Amino acid sequence: MSPAERLMRIFTKHGVSEIIDEADLKSINRPVIVIRADAVIDVPLVPMLVNEPGLLLIGDELGHEKPIAAHVAAEHAADAAKTLSADGDRIPVFLRHKARRPDQLEASYWKGLRKREIPYALIVSDINKRDVEWRTFMGTYKGATDLVTKHVWPLPAFIVTRLLAPTSITPNIITAISAVFVIVALMLFLDGQWMAGIAAAWFMTFLDTVDGKLARVTRTSSFWGNIFDHGIDLIHPPFWYAAWALGLAATPLALDQNTLTWALTAIIAGYVVQRLMEGIAIKFLGLEIHIWRRVDTLFRQITARRNPNLLILTASAIVGRPDLGLLAVAWWTIICLVLHGVQLAHAAISKQLNGPLESWLSEPIGNR
Repeated sequence: MSPAERLMRIFTKHGVSEIIDEADLKSINRPVIVIRADAVIDVPLVPMLVNEPGLLLIGDELGHEKPIAAHVAAEHAADAAKTLSADGDRIPVFLRHKARRPDQLEASYWKGLRKREIPYALIVSDINKRDVEWRTFMGTYKGATDLVTKHVWPLPAFIVTRLLAPTSITPNIITAISAVFVIVALMLFLDGQWMAGIAAAWFMTFLDTVDGKLARVTRTSSFWGNIFDHGIDLIHPPFWYAAWALGLAATPLALDQNTLTWALTAIIAGYVVQRLMEGIAIKFLGLEIHIWRRVDTLFRQITARRNPNLLILTASAIVGRPDLGLLAVAWWTIICLVLHGVQLAHAAISKQLNGPLESWLSEPIGNR
């Protein structure tokens, strides 16, 4: 997409869809948002521009501050456009009192992506195009997620997303392919083909990263696409663990019936209960439990969810002891369940004593 097309998609999702040519600005009789066509701005800045009359957004052009967008009254629209143009090197008085850089706006906390970072407002050119692409891509990442998604997948996911973005391949197609690999991994686990199954499982998790990033960078996210993606994420992990256990039954490493029963019960019940705990936190505490305190966000990187558990199973498959991998996942699930229980109880008590909970991510960016 060109920067202008991207801007139009973002603003349309925020209720601003009419495009006015610069030549027609003098005939406008209502407030407008004037923005450079070569601007790339982060999503949290858009509602601020929409809802804050008089705001002048100061962006970055190769390390230099430049006016990049403004919400102005009709009589000032033409002058604002001139200010944003290449030859507009002076900011008129009517824009000075609300001239703000992104770091001067209260937009660092993005609740939807559970993260805290200063949003970007950039002018793109042939010189910085690749840097801007990387910045916008990384801006689509959630702040509270597992360590593989956070530290391993970004670069390969960027490369694949960069290749897919100009094509007709949609995020839902990627999600559908990932669903196929859910089944492929499950069948391989059932057959005791641990390494092949692990490879299929990791490929599925990689696609699970790519589909969301592709949807966000191309601004093609949809309600049903979100349901499709997260529905698969929610349902499949217990089936993988059960298939792993059943695959063990046909090998010399088969667990005895009692051990197998308690291990699967711990893993599956623990998974379900932890998910319920997350729902309880949102419903009754008004906050996702993984973003309450800094330690909660750090713990989310390794808690007993799919990717951290896959790391355990991968290590066990490499050393030829998939049975120990299943037991390790069971014990890690129990430990995490206890820790999440303590976490939830602490949050409930804190809300009772101190009032509504606030995420540490909502603190000003300087309070680190």
